[in-house]
Amino acid sequence: MDTVYYLVQNMLPVAIPLLLVALGGMFSERSGIVNIALEGIMLFGAFFGALFVLIVQGSSMNPQTILILGMVIAALSGWIYSLLLSFASVTMKANQVIVGTALNMLIPAVILLFSKMTFNSDGITTNISFYIREIPILSKIPVLGELFFQRTYLTVLIGFVFLIVSTVVLYKTKFGLRLRACGEHPHAADSVGINVYFMRYAGVSLSGILAGIGGFFYAVGITDGNVSGHSGVAGFGFLALAVMIFGQWKPIRILFAAMFFAFLRTLAYSVSLIPFLYNLGINQTYYKMLPYLATMVVLGFTSKKSRAPKAEGIPYDKSQR
Repeated sequence: MDTVYYLVQNMLPVAIPLLLVALGGMFSERSGIVNIALEGIMLFGAFFGALFVLIVQGSSMNPQTILILGMVIAALSGWIYSLLLSFASVTMKANQVIVGTALNMLIPAVILLFSKMTFNSDGITTNISFYIREIPILSKIPVLGELFFQRTYLTVLIGFVFLIVSTVVLYKTKFGLRLRACGEHPHAADSVGINVYFMRYAGVSLSGILAGIGGFFYAVGITDGNVSGHSGVAGFGFLALAVMIFGQWKPIRILFAAMFFAFLRTLAYSVSLIPFLYNLGINQTYYKMLPYLATMVVLGFTSKKSRAPKAEGIPYDKSQR
């Protein structure tokens, strides 16, 4: 039973960044813009969030307050960086995949250059811990409290809050309805007075905010606040794209997909705690490949049944209505 608790408690800090970034990709693609730049936006948000932590870590502020403020900085950073994708894809009608790829390639180089010039290192290293023994009230819930809200990070609770808010916004608001309309039938949406350009900017902006936060939460819960231009965010942005597709652009399905991939990653780093797997004598490196192999297998089996928004990736031209 202790092994189960350990796996779940270590899985959640991995699942939450995947969940948030995948939700960000969902908002962008639901509006009609393919966001390949999630990896770069994650790293951008993680870098500025970690930079903020580095600046204030010697102050008297509570670590959880620093976490919240760092999250806000990361969100703003992700939003600002995502505006480059919005401008190129919506205003300039550039190829969205090429723009996203360029944005992904730009950030690691910029971080390396800045870090070498400023800190004479490959990235940022902080020395503040955001780990908490329990989340008040929620940790007292029988079984679930011990599983999800003890020996964890505040990022887990924040992640679930964002999931609920994203679900409500997408399905229960006029904004969500208009966003989905712009990703399915933008010309029909325009014909009833919806500003397609604005909605696509909004979708990509939400994507940037969530991906920036996801990048910072990755740094908090997985790399202990360290952000490097070399290692980046370990392909989590691309893995989040797979999570989004596996989840069929739907928030609750995306949650389960994120949990699945996070479980495989946690399992790979916890082989020694599971006698059956440990006794097989397989090198741990192969287990670490599991999430990425599973990504290819899952997408291979589900891609034919995937139903992406019809107008995603297609620049909107008002004159063609």
